[in-house]
Amino acid sequence: MVIASVVIAALAALLHVYIFWMESLAWDGPAARKTFGPASTAEVETTRPFAYNQGFYNLFLAIATIIGIVFVLVSTSEVGPALILVGTGSMFAAALVLFVSSPDKRSAAIKQGTLPLLAVIATIISLTV
Repeated sequence: MVIASVVIAALAALLHVYIFWMESLAWDGPAARKTFGPASTAEVETTRPFAYNQGFYNLFLAIATIIGIVFVLVSTSEVGPALILVGTGSMFAAALVLFVSSPDKRSAAIKQGTLPLLAVIATIISLTV
């Protein structure tokens, strides 16, 4: 189950690095517009500072998760699973907030939150076995 935890957490981290890229570096690109919906140039410019900041939140959660994965792979310390749970748990919590607060973004919330939720479940199971 540790391998499943690490693999799923790594996929969640990669997804959040991609979200960081869209929000912070390519906000005016077609992928970000399709995913997040800023349609006009004015909307892109108005929301750019918010998206830039939010992208870094996603990056930092991915980094915490990746550091946790490294600890799991090279150590028996509980630091690794704790960091994986902090990173992926926060990713899932953010997706849950999006799901509840923005009905029109529920599809994105499910895509954003599924891998983190599975990583949390796998990590908890790996700690109990």
